[in-house]
Amino acid sequence: MKYDFTSIIDRRGHDAIAVEGIGSRFWGSEPAAPREGFDAIPMWVADMNFAAVPTIPEAIIGRAKHPLYGYFAPRDEYFDSIIRWQERRNGVKGLAREHIGYENGVLGGVISALNVMCSRGDAVLLHSPTYIGFTGSLGNNGYKMVHSPLLRDENGVWRMDFEDMERKIVENHIHAAVFCSPHNPTGRVWERWEIERFMDLCAKYEVFVVSDEIWSDIVLSGNRHIPTQSVSEDARNCTVALYAPSKTFNLAGLIGSYHIIYNKWLRERVEKESSLSHYNDMNVLSMHALIGAYKPEGYEWVDELLEVLSGNVDFACDFIAKRFKGVSVSKPQGTYMLFFDCTEYCAGRGLSLDELIRAGWDVGVAWQDGRAFFGPCHIRMNLALPFERVKEAFERLDKYVFNA
Repeated sequence: MKYDFTSIIDRRGHDAIAVEGIGSRFWGSEPAAPREGFDAIPMWVADMNFAAVPTIPEAIIGRAKHPLYGYFAPRDEYFDSIIRWQERRNGVKGLAREHIGYENGVLGGVISALNVMCSRGDAVLLHSPTYIGFTGSLGNNGYKMVHSPLLRDENGVWRMDFEDMERKIVENHIHAAVFCSPHNPTGRVWERWEIERFMDLCAKYEVFVVSDEIWSDIVLSGNRHIPTQSVSEDARNCTVALYAPSKTFNLAGLIGSYHIIYNKWLRERVEKESSLSHYNDMNVLSMHALIGAYKPEGYEWVDELLEVLSGNVDFACDFIAKRFKGVSVSKPQGTYMLFFDCTEYCAGRGLSLDELIRAGWDVGVAWQDGRAFFGPCHIRMNLALPFERVKEAFERLDKYVFNA
């Protein structure tokens, strides 16, 4: 490979919650520190343990060398980079500068959009399992969350329950939905027909959609991301889509997302709502980071990244199937997160999920409690690490936890 996805980089002392949060109290959900004799393998926070494509630090350093950092306006190159990226990676046609707007973060964009689509206190449709960021931000802003559970089919694939969604939309007078594509935490990459049917249902009941597509670049071998806005004219006009380079290139610490809104009426109101806090302003280094990420090298880097992640996912799912009796996982089609069900294992061993999670933490596998994502006996695990670290984590789980 042209780029380095094998070096184990020491992140300690470099402001990484994924590492320095272990055994600490940053968010209140951190893994405990491992017992003596084990180092911690960070597999909880959804960021990657790979060095960024070199064009990103080059772009940041190049701008930082100029010693003035005053007020600025986004460069044409910023918008052109997004338009080109969306066309080449996602097949998007007709995207123009006027359709793109800055957001400090996807979750802030979700709330700005919902504040336009409905009133606080209104019911909003989500799927469960549910990304913890949605429940936190919607709850903090006074929205009533109505969850429609995803169901695993006969092949173990997570599917939307369209009958359940329709019933809940009608019963709760819902006019806004938050859609996650690809889905976090299950890793589903929705097929076109699924998105079409979902959006037809939303059109039938005049439901606006906020589509979180931050994971759209992390689509594993054999799968393809379909932008929600691309499936119909109704979808194009009633959807606020949210993107960012942060998951793709591990730039969360730099802050910077963007929305795509084609409907002028909706776009102007979302942009007004986003501006009201006076805090939704772009950082000049974040702008240059995006430009650096979306250079030709960035396209190559992501292609290689997806090979590495697909290999890690294949290894992990095969290992679970062969060695962890009573643990069930639906192989993710996108993202770099595993979301596995330990119900049968815990029942067979007389263990609580807390005891199982702690057993992993004790031997340095810093995985995450899945209950915050509406997985009743689930664990969420980040696989965006060099393969040797992933392999070490599963060997520890095999020897000290599941088959101890």
